[in-house]
Amino acid sequence: MIATLSGTVLYKTIDRAVIDVGGVGYEAIVTTDAIARMPAKGESVFLFIHTNVREDAITLYGFLEAEEKELFLILKTVSGIGPKLALAMLAGLPVTDICQAIGGGDFKRLTTLSGVGKKTAERICVDLKDKVSHLTYRSDSSSGPQAALSVAAGSDLADAVSALSNLGYPDGVAQAALAVVKNQVGDEEFAGLKVEDLIRLTLRSLA
Repeated sequence: MIATLSGTVLYKTIDRAVIDVGGVGYEAIVTTDAIARMPAKGESVFLFIHTNVREDAITLYGFLEAEEKELFLILKTVSGIGPKLALAMLAGLPVTDICQAIGGGDFKRLTTLSGVGKKTAERICVDLKDKVSHLTYRSDSSSGPQAALSVAAGSDLADAVSALSNLGYPDGVAQAALAVVKNQVGDEEFAGLKVEDLIRLTLRSLA
C-alpha cells in the first residue's frame, strides 16, 4: 500500500493532482482546498496517501496534513460514508471544526457539509463522539480549508471570482485560491491588487 508520496507537482485539476516520483506519475484525488494550497507545477510536495483498493480500481486519496488523512479514515468507518463523502466533508470544514462538532453532538453544523443529511450527521455524532477528541488538540484551523474571504458584490474580489468561475473553477475553489494569494503577498499588498492581478496570481497558485 502507498502511504505517502514525495515528489514534484506534474499537474493539477480541480479535484486531483499528479505527483512525479522518480519519473512515475501518481494521480491522487484531493479536496478542492488542497489543490489551492498545493505548491505550483514543478515544485516539491509531500502528500499523505490512503490507497483504496477495489476489484475494478486502485484509487489514491491525498492529504497535505496527517490529521486530515486520519479523520478521513475515521469518517469512513461510519455506515453510509464512503471515500467521496468523507473527502467532501474535509473540503467543507477544517479538521478541528469537524471534530468539535462531532464531540459536541452538533449535528446541525455537520448538515452544512455537502452530502451530509440529518440522519447521517446524527449517526456520525453517535458513532464517532469518543474517537476524534485527540485530533481536536493535535490540529488547528490552518489544517484544512482556508478561512473564507469576504467577497462583497461589485468588488474586485467578486469580479475575480466571477472571471475564475467562467474559466471553470467553482466559486469555493476560486475563493480558497484567493485566500492563499492573500496569505502569500500580505494583507496590504493584496488590498491594492487590481482584478487582472488577482486573476493572474490566483491562476498561478492553481497551476
